[in-house]
Amino acid sequence: MKTLYLIGGPMGVGKTTLCQHLKRRLPGSVFLDGDWCWDSHPFQVTEETKAMVLTNICFLLNQFLRCSAYETVIFCWVLHQQDILDAILSSVRRPDCAVKAISLVCGERELTERLMRDVAAGIRTEDVVERSLSRLPLYEALNTWKVDTAGKTVEQIGEEIIALPENEDFSAPGSPREKRGNPSEIV
Repeated sequence: MKTLYLIGGPMGVGKTTLCQHLKRRLPGSVFLDGDWCWDSHPFQVTEETKAMVLTNICFLLNQFLRCSAYETVIFCWVLHQQDILDAILSSVRRPDCAVKAISLVCGERELTERLMRDVAAGIRTEDVVERSLSRLPLYEALNTWKVDTAGKTVEQIGEEIIALPENEDFSAPGSPREKRGNPSEIV
């Protein structure tokens, strides 16, 4: 059975680093970043561009899920709204694919420190701090496993995520929860 990891979280929480680690750790893996589908200048957020990007992401995910060369597809993006997750899940749902939907989180202070290190290194601009902090509370409302990255190595976070049960109970929008509880309870 294939596994699709959908890894969301605010900018600076460690999504890309974690996904690169998982790609090396899990055999037969491929890593896709949603930002690759929207790396433009000028960056334009319109209804048309949002729909196009989501369509492109779902197309790419489905292509990799269909490919026999890969057992694990790892995807990351900010994924801060349930409707975005639901759109992706409804497009890529397959009976031969387990889904692990995960939101990486950390405290405001830790996130600010990480982002400011990136700003100092010239990797990000300072406006990212406010945008990222404003999205942080949105992850609590999502139907995902919550994994706190504060004070952990990428290896520890990776092992925690690999050990999570498959999310068959919420791999489709609106499906009932199993008795193991709400994924939001894991932090």
